[in-house]
Amino acid sequence: MPKRQRHQQLAQHIEENPFITDRELTRLLKVSIQTIRLDRMELGIPELRERMKLMAERSYDSVRSLPLHEVIGEIVDLELDKSGISIFEIREEHVFSRTGIARGHHVFAQANSLAVAVINDAIALTVTADIRFIRPVKLGEKCIAKAYVRSISGERGKSKVELFTYVGDEMVFQGNFVIYRSEGEADGGGDESADRH
Repeated sequence: MPKRQRHQQLAQHIEENPFITDRELTRLLKVSIQTIRLDRMELGIPELRERMKLMAERSYDSVRSLPLHEVIGEIVDLELDKSGISIFEIREEHVFSRTGIARGHHVFAQANSLAVAVINDAIALTVTADIRFIRPVKLGEKCIAKAYVRSISGERGKSKVELFTYVGDEMVFQGNFVIYRSEGEADGGGDESADRH
């Protein structure tokens, strides 16, 4: 494929999926990893880690429901009561040593903490979670979780959050969460939550 055409395709793939790795690009464009790196440099497209940092620095809503350090994964996009995206890289401490497969509770923790973080309330707690592990996640893979708030019930103080986790373009986890929200503004909901729990 001519260089110009390859450059266009590379730029298009990265625009469609900013979290795509150089290795995934080599597979799609059928060229060496060195060629991908040179093409990116020529086009002025930073490596994945830099792209993630740039996305994280963009202005987005602040998490209200829990301290940022308690979110599993790195939030790169957040619109409270609408949607959010986080990235979580599977490292040695997240996998079974014999198989290199991620322990399910880490994949769930990323999804659950994003489902709570996307709620625009000082107190948000998971009530129920209907989850499905679609395929095992392996050491070194990057999990990209995308959460969407589907409904907010003012009366009952609950929100429904739909969540999908991907590795590349492949879905690896799906969850439907019901999240309790305190409903009260800054002065309210704490006591109600204490009575329930």
